[in-house]
Amino acid sequence: MPSPTSTTPPRPTTTPLPPVRLTAGEAEATVLPADGCRLASLRIGGLELLRSADSVEARDAGVFGHGSFPMVPWAGRVDRGRWNNGQVSHRLPVDMPPHAIHGTGVRTGWRQASPATEGSAAFYYDLAEPWPYAGRVTQLFELSADELRTTLSVETAADSFPAQVGWHPWFRKQLSPDGASARLDFEPAWQEERGEDHLPTGRRIEPLPGPRDDCFGMPDGVSATLVWEGELSLSMTADCEWLVVFDGRPDALCVEPQSGPPNGLNTAPRLVTLVDPLEATTTWRWRRH
Repeated sequence: MPSPTSTTPPRPTTTPLPPVRLTAGEAEATVLPADGCRLASLRIGGLELLRSADSVEARDAGVFGHGSFPMVPWAGRVDRGRWNNGQVSHRLPVDMPPHAIHGTGVRTGWRQASPATEGSAAFYYDLAEPWPYAGRVTQLFELSADELRTTLSVETAADSFPAQVGWHPWFRKQLSPDGASARLDFEPAWQEERGEDHLPTGRRIEPLPGPRDDCFGMPDGVSATLVWEGELSLSMTADCEWLVVFDGRPDALCVEPQSGPPNGLNTAPRLVTLVDPLEATTTWRWRRH
């Protein structure tokens, strides 16, 4: 996955909220609403599961390279930043040439939707330029002793529009210096063939071994398990039909449930209307070894 370039647009300014820390049993989660409402840290019994912002690799990748951030109102790449809503054409900033990528939420300061409790917190932001339609995005975190449940929703203020949601976690390949490297277990129904432009070609193929920067179809819902042998297992489920896996970095890998495939604004549009908002939930459940 290439690093962002100087074409990356600036983040909108907003009144920053401080980090929000959630706790339950031996689990601790830290959310940064001012930094794209990303999950910056998830610690289980002192083991950090996510790549931190101060690592060399994360700094090289910029805003896209650490924690677990929401992808909204689209997920992954949009072909040359161009997409249509019916007969109306739109253009998004190209922030990972030659494509637009990962939505506007990651560059936005979010606001608190309701007072946080020890184990839950909700945040929102209102859609604005460069997204051409008015609406609201909400993200809810619910932490218990053995799982984290996260829900993303997109509502329109008036006009219908296609949208996607997803999550982009950077899981550490090793949880401790001498620990085993993470193993990813999942059984997709197919793999989307990836073209030279990193977009799906529209052809479905048998799943291939890694290294991966690929999208997989899971029509019964996302189900995957990360195993750090001798330390911890984490199962991921989501009521999404698509999973992107990126494991091309030595220190971390990404396991990304999405409501649509890369370039889905064009190839698989899901309309958000006044009576039919878009909502998806992912649940991470862990077990210490």
